[in-house]
Amino acid sequence: MDRRSFLRKGALGGAAAAAGSALAAPAIAQESPEVTWRLTSSFPKSLDTIYGAAETMADFVKGATGGKFNIQVFAAGEIVPGLQALDAVSNGTVEACHTASYYYWGKDPTFAFATAVPFGLNARMQNAWFYYGGGNDLMNEFYANYGITAYPCGNTGAQMGGWFRKEINTVEDLKGIKMRIGGFGGKVMEKLGVVPQQIAGGDIYPSLEKGTIDATEWVGPYDDEKLGFYKVAPYYYYPGWWEGGACLHAMFNKKAYEGLPEAYQIALQAASQAANCDMMASYDQKNPTALKQLMSQGAQLRPFSQEIMDACFKAAGEVYDEINATNPAFKKVYDSVFAFRNDAYGWWQLSEFNYDYFMMRQQAAGNLKM
Repeated sequence: MDRRSFLRKGALGGAAAAAGSALAAPAIAQESPEVTWRLTSSFPKSLDTIYGAAETMADFVKGATGGKFNIQVFAAGEIVPGLQALDAVSNGTVEACHTASYYYWGKDPTFAFATAVPFGLNARMQNAWFYYGGGNDLMNEFYANYGITAYPCGNTGAQMGGWFRKEINTVEDLKGIKMRIGGFGGKVMEKLGVVPQQIAGGDIYPSLEKGTIDATEWVGPYDDEKLGFYKVAPYYYYPGWWEGGACLHAMFNKKAYEGLPEAYQIALQAASQAANCDMMASYDQKNPTALKQLMSQGAQLRPFSQEIMDACFKAAGEVYDEINATNPAFKKVYDSVFAFRNDAYGWWQLSEFNYDYFMMRQQAAGNLKM
């Protein structure tokens, strides 16, 4: 369902609600059945912002349906491990999950587009593509092959490049590094000699502490501080070029979703969109303070060198070409995303970039006193 259709139906729903007094009580009961779903998250409760988006979505659904539609949220591991959330929805073990689509890259690399791909879209571009650029429809066409319907339900914004035990200045320095980095980013890094590892959030710190891995990426300052990576890998690199605007999704078993009353389907869509906005705002408020705290505790900020960035950009292009040549589903979404990206950055460099860059220069000069 596109956004315009959604808004029209929402308006009609409001009109119907206003006329509710004209309906007989038994008819209202039939239209609003008692429904309880279970949702499994890919994240631990300790990561309150990223885990919390599922709770936010569930709260909105409950409120919008007068308490008739309840979604019980379970943390990673309480029903299934975090990286099996999509499978649990697909096979009907639970009705819903909250996860990052790119965790399932191994099934088909097309999954990555719904979260983030190397040198792809930033957070606002992601939303624009999903809601107005046909992205929701394209991804749900793909998800239907797995018995799933999904909607954006949170975004972290541009992520950091990760934590390393040693400084990384050249491409040569990357060779042999065992790094927790999943999906598409891991495939690109592999071309540069990195050994990618896919590890669920709650298992990263022990792996880093024991030396099972040499580096890790996760999200950004707020979550990274909670996980304590700075204690064992002090070099904090940026930017996370593989996640310019990482989007999370609420995924629903397609049969269960289609069996809901239309008003409940709309409630799920609206609640997911509200949680999507809420998570980004929350991270934008929390990350600046968390970054200062990390630096005060010994974190060493480092930019990826131009040599490394150029090599990664080239390697990403090679991976795209390889997958496009053999995977029609991937190429269909790739063509949509990258056509959108190329137009968007033409506008971005005139508006957002120039304004932000001016303000950053004023900050560096100590002029932001008003």
